Amino acid sequence: MAVLSRTFNDIDLSDPVKAADYVKRKALEMGADAVGIGNIERWAGAPLQMDPKQIMPECKSIIGMVFRVERGSLRGIEEGTYFSNYSSMGYGGITYLYMPMTVINLSKTIEDQGYEAIPMGHQSDWRGIDSDGYTPKNYSRPVRPGQATPDIMIQLRIAAYLSGLGEIGFSKMFLSPQFGPRNRLGIVLTDLELAPDPIYDGPQLCNRCMACVKNCPGQCFDAKNTVKVTLAGHEVEWANIDTAKCDITFRGAQITDQPQEKPYLQEKANSKPGEWSPFFKKPRNLYNTGQAVCGARGCTRACMISLESRGVLQNTFKQKFRRRPTWTVDWSTEPEYAPGTLFRGQKGHSSDVD
Repeated sequence: MAVLSRTFNDIDLSDPVKAADYVKRKALEMGADAVGIGNIERWAGAPLQMDPKQIMPECKSIIGMVFRVERGSLRGIEEGTYFSNYSSMGYGGITYLYMPMTVINLSKTIEDQGYEAIPMGHQSDWRGIDSDGYTPKNYSRPVRPGQATPDIMIQLRIAAYLSGLGEIGFSKMFLSPQFGPRNRLGIVLTDLELAPDPIYDGPQLCNRCMACVKNCPGQCFDAKNTVKVTLAGHEVEWANIDTAKCDITFRGAQITDQPQEKPYLQEKANSKPGEWSPFFKKPRNLYNTGQAVCGARGCTRACMISLESRGVLQNTFKQKFRRRPTWTVDWSTEPEYAPGTLFRGQKGHSSDVD
């Protein structure tokens, strides 16, 4: 019996067109739902802390990949009965389990042929830039003059846009023609020259319907104050987002003027559950960052419903997503528990649960 190993340098990737086709087919085989390629020239003028060449100075291509969030992962939140599936299977599980396997294996496939590749499945928790684009003081320092402070954070939505995979919507969510906002994004940086795909120019996805703005439970979008950037010669605009407010809303909390006897967020004494959370206090995180109690009510669910109603998405369904009125929780009233709800120690009931 002989040792078995992967083979190396047995595929000619010197032709950028053929190499791009090979890499994209491999990405789909490995689990991506859509894949596109952008060349490094499209990143000209990128902010220092978001510049891929700060990570790989010889980078020639960035491979962008779309990983769908199953529509069914949003069903439990839509019905108000099963919140953890979106944060685990539709959010953290994709980000920290499924996506890394794809980008790692695709990077190995490229490195097997003698080209360097960097798998990136999510922005680093070590990033040297905050949610508003600022470098925090006294966090890290450049190791050489002229270099960025560690860690660089590549904006994955911009990478996907520059790979031709879709649009950036008014909500700043990335919209793919297959799934709309139901995406997580991964990329691979490589010094392999690959033929780039054109910037997306298909059917218009975001039509500024403002469903995201109207349905955000925390009203985190400032529709009158927008951000405009130029990406590969194309002007892209999205609403300015109050990221601090989004962070609170995202977890199901509402900030009050007075300290609460039982705060919803342990670290914020003046927090209480919002009408979009059924929990008395925030549940624990799933897969590190999975804590999306709001279930992306505006930026994903409302947007998806709008896109599906217009018939512009490729992934279509037999039934519409919203089949019952939108629910809210009235925290000023006592809860009404349905018949069959059993509490430990309750007399007169037995349970067949093992």
